[in-house]
Amino acid sequence: MSLADKPCVPCRGGVPPMERSRAEAMLAELEPGWQLNAEGHLERAYPFKNFVQSLEFANKVGAIAEKEGHHPDLHVAWGKCKVEIWTHKIKGLTESDFYMAAKVDRAFQSMGQASAQAPV
Repeated sequence: MSLADKPCVPCRGGVPPMERSRAEAMLAELEPGWQLNAEGHLERAYPFKNFVQSLEFANKVGAIAEKEGHHPDLHVAWGKCKVEIWTHKIKGLTESDFYMAAKVDRAFQSMGQASAQAPV
């Protein structure tokens, strides 16, 4: 079962965030372009041809987020949409953050975009 097929599990708090070494190992399971930012959150910028496509993608991600109960930060701009994911309750990463990232990649691919495009 791929990461994108796994359901996000709501975090109730009271658990420690994933250790960085585990996060780095799971990062290798995602499409190229994901990174751990300075705060230790998952982050990826997706390139688009214009603002309309960026907004369409953000809306797709929003629908997935609502279904999964897992809400990333979305930064929409002309020609790109940056997605930042972490579990707010524990101020760190859980496995569900990686499941959500894989679902976001799947949404990007469903728009006919190449997953190996250069980061923006």
